Amino acid sequence: MQSLLAGIPAGGAAAAAAVGGLVAAAALAERADQKNRLNLPPAVPGLPIIGNLHQLKEKKPHQTFARWSEEYGPIYSIRTGASSVVVVNSAEVAKEAMVAKYSSINTRKLPKALSVLTRDKKIVAMSDQGELYKMVKRYIMVSMLGAAAQKQFRDTRNTMIDNMLSTFHALVADDPKAPLNFRDVFQNELFGLSMTQALSEDVSSVYVEEFGKALSREEIYQTAVADMMMCAIEVDWRDFFPYLGWIPNRSFETRVLTTEARRTALMQALINQQKERIARGESRMSYVDFLLAENTLTDEQLLMLVWEAVIEAADTTLVTTEWAMYEIAKHPEKQEYLYQEIRKVCGNKTVTEDHLPELPYLNAVFHETLRRHSPVPLVPPRLVHESTNLAGYEVPAGTQMIINLYGCNMNKSDWDAPEEWRPERFLDGSFEVADMYKTMAFGGGRRACAGSIQAVNIACTAIARFVQEFAWTLKEGDEDKDDTIQLTTNRLYPLHVYLTPRGRK
Repeated sequence: MQSLLAGIPAGGAAAAAAVGGLVAAAALAERADQKNRLNLPPAVPGLPIIGNLHQLKEKKPHQTFARWSEEYGPIYSIRTGASSVVVVNSAEVAKEAMVAKYSSINTRKLPKALSVLTRDKKIVAMSDQGELYKMVKRYIMVSMLGAAAQKQFRDTRNTMIDNMLSTFHALVADDPKAPLNFRDVFQNELFGLSMTQALSEDVSSVYVEEFGKALSREEIYQTAVADMMMCAIEVDWRDFFPYLGWIPNRSFETRVLTTEARRTALMQALINQQKERIARGESRMSYVDFLLAENTLTDEQLLMLVWEAVIEAADTTLVTTEWAMYEIAKHPEKQEYLYQEIRKVCGNKTVTEDHLPELPYLNAVFHETLRRHSPVPLVPPRLVHESTNLAGYEVPAGTQMIINLYGCNMNKSDWDAPEEWRPERFLDGSFEVADMYKTMAFGGGRRACAGSIQAVNIACTAIARFVQEFAWTLKEGDEDKDDTIQLTTNRLYPLHVYLTPRGRK
């Protein structure tokens, strides 16, 4: 406007300003009219300014999103303060967004907490598509998570499962009538695996200079995994009102920045410990050894990638396996069916990863658990950076998109009685064993989960070994404790079960 007024005499400035105001108003009206002409997704009614925020007070919005889909359909829009968000609750639409329309929807839009904890998307799972992403995705697949790398870590996985079974047998022998805490055992061994893969060893303690003390293994887990998972769901109201970003949010900043700083100090100490080992000429098979040998990353990138390997291997596989054993213990008839399948295929031999393709009911148990208890119910938000058509609706550039995997897997149009845990639904011939879109749990397209092979290997082999060795029964009252907490659908209450050793015949 100033450039337009520069060529107008002073006496006409007021008139020019008035004309400029009319032009601006006309432009706004035109944009509003254009928006009205677009075939936009149905909108969930909300309040002025805050939109639908008042309806999303709980930390389990995936359940609210699923309820709304029953009224507004598989794709709809909501307002979260200043942002427009499209929510997808259908596997078909999710596949379209992740695969067919990926070129228009491949940028992450992270809330403040996740942005801080991931150092502005400096991990594979949260990064935007680009040369850095392609490079680090290749690194993690070649060194740790790809099919060839998985063969190298197979003995480590077998040792992990053997250790869990030895612990179960010891606990049962010590007190056959006492329920045991499944999570304590599984979490301990799985974390050991994650550290071995990432750091070459199951670290028992490490001195952290910033803390002035050595952290125990339990403290390492708390700092690198548990605290981070809880901090990730902290909400900063400035995410919803970015124009008020200049106002400090002291309590949020203190919690998140303190947690992030503790994680950083710990991971740097762990990496330094491994650098000292490598400097002594003790090279091993691990992610940190591979990354240091490549010598292409900054110190910050190295720290973030090694931390990602630790936290992601230590969480979602635990979540899925614990839910699977909960359901198996809750449904004795399905447990018996699985046990008989294992006996038929393996006889007196110990079930191994080689047997997995021959165990269709075990595969069905795994995928039905992913469906009923989606370990990551909400895909981290993406940004529609280029206007696109999705499910027949126009989605303007600048819109945020959330894929509600929980909603996809509880959609009554796609699943019969979705609230029931029914592995048999995956045995009717409508699903292929290698179908990555069964439950959308591993995403799809170019951003499919890098750890899917490892998750299947660990969870399915562990489930089969557990059922082969023991009959599982829920502790009284545990069947009602199915609430969840954290960023993933971690059971709010650890699984407590009675185990009865089976005799090999």
